[in-house]
Amino acid sequence: MSNDQARRYALGAQGFSEGRTEGRVDVRHFRRVVDRLGVIQLDSVNVFSRTHYMPFFSRIGPYQRSTLDSWLWSSGEMFEYWGHMASLLPARDHHLFRWRMTRGWVWNRAEQLVADQPGYLESVLAQVRERGPLQTSDLEEPGRSNGGGMWNWADGKVALEMLFIKGEVTTAARPNFVRMYDTPERVIPRRHLETPTPEQEDALAELLVRSAQALGVGTADDLADYFRIRMPVARPILRRLAEAGDLVEVEVDGWDKPAYLHPEASLPRRANGTALLSPFDNLIWYRDRVERIWGFHYRIEIYVPEPKRVFGYYVLPFLLDGDLVARVDLKTNRQTKTLQVRGAFAEPGVDGRHVGPALREELESVATWLGLDDVEVGRNGNLHSYL
Repeated sequence: MSNDQARRYALGAQGFSEGRTEGRVDVRHFRRVVDRLGVIQLDSVNVFSRTHYMPFFSRIGPYQRSTLDSWLWSSGEMFEYWGHMASLLPARDHHLFRWRMTRGWVWNRAEQLVADQPGYLESVLAQVRERGPLQTSDLEEPGRSNGGGMWNWADGKVALEMLFIKGEVTTAARPNFVRMYDTPERVIPRRHLETPTPEQEDALAELLVRSAQALGVGTADDLADYFRIRMPVARPILRRLAEAGDLVEVEVDGWDKPAYLHPEASLPRRANGTALLSPFDNLIWYRDRVERIWGFHYRIEIYVPEPKRVFGYYVLPFLLDGDLVARVDLKTNRQTKTLQVRGAFAEPGVDGRHVGPALREELESVATWLGLDDVEVGRNGNLHSYL
C-alpha cells in the first residue's frame, strides 16, 4: 500500500475520520473513544490541560470534564494500570494485564524497603484493606520524602506503588491528580476480576491484535510500543498472528520494515481530522511512526533546558485535514483565564494563510472548553501573525 493509504488507515482507526460530535456529549461518546483507542495515557504535567482529557476533546469536541471524571472513576468501566505508561484501561481488560502484575519486578528501591523493614509492605496493604481508599499521608507510618521523583519517594509511597504494580491495590480516585489507593475488589466489578486469567502469550497476542486495531496498520515496533511489549517477545507472536490470519502482513511504500494490517481495518476515502493533539495522544505516541507517516519530526521538550528548546515547553501538534501542519506551545493562565500561545510554528512548505485561521478556530474552541475567556498570542514562531 502507499504511505497515503497507511495514513488514512491510521486516522480512521484512531477515530479522526468520523468528524466531531454535534449536540450533547455523554458517556456513550466516551465509550466509543475508549473502544477505538483501548488505552488513555495519564501524565502529571498540567501547564495546559491534564493530558487524559485531550484525546476525548480531539476526537469528539467540547464536553463536560466533570462528566468524564465521574465516568472514569465512578462507573466501574475503567481502571488505572500500566498500559502504555500510566494509563486508564477498560475494566473488562483487567485479565489481559495480570501477566504484568505477577511477573518478577526489579525495583531496587522497593527491594531495599522490603529488606530494611520486613512486614512493612504487608502492613500497608492491611491498612488499605481496612481504611481505603487512602493516600500516602493517610498511612500510620508514611515515612518522609527526600524530594521529588520516584527515587526520593517516602517509604509509604514506595510501598503503595509496589502494591499497585503487583495489582494488589488499584486507584479509586484522583482528586487533584493525587492517587487514592484501594483494593481492586472495591473498585473493579467482580465480573471483571473473575474473568479467567489467560496464559501470558495469549494475553500478549490479544494486546498486539488490539494494537493493530487501534493503529490500523503498523510495523512490529509500532504495535509492540502501543502496550509497551518488549520486541523480542512481540516479534514471534506477531509472526504467528499473521500466519493464523489474525493480522495481515503488508508492505508500505517508503517504510523499511514490513507492517501488519488489522483484517477489519477500514480505509477512509480521504484523510480527515482536524484537532490539537496532546503530546501523549495515541496517534503520535511513537515518534518514529509519526515521522514515517507524516514527515513530522516531533520531540517533547519538557526535560530540555529552556535555552536549548526549539519550539517550547508543552508543544501540541496541529492536525488539519489529516496532515500534521503546525505546532503550538500552550500554557493555561488560570488566574487571568487566558490561553497563552507562547509559540506557533507552521511546518516547512505550509501556507500560514491557510493554517492560521483553522488553528485560531481550534484554539478558541479549546479555550472555551477549558473555561477560559481569551486567547493570547505571543510573537514567537512563523505563524503568530496569522492567528
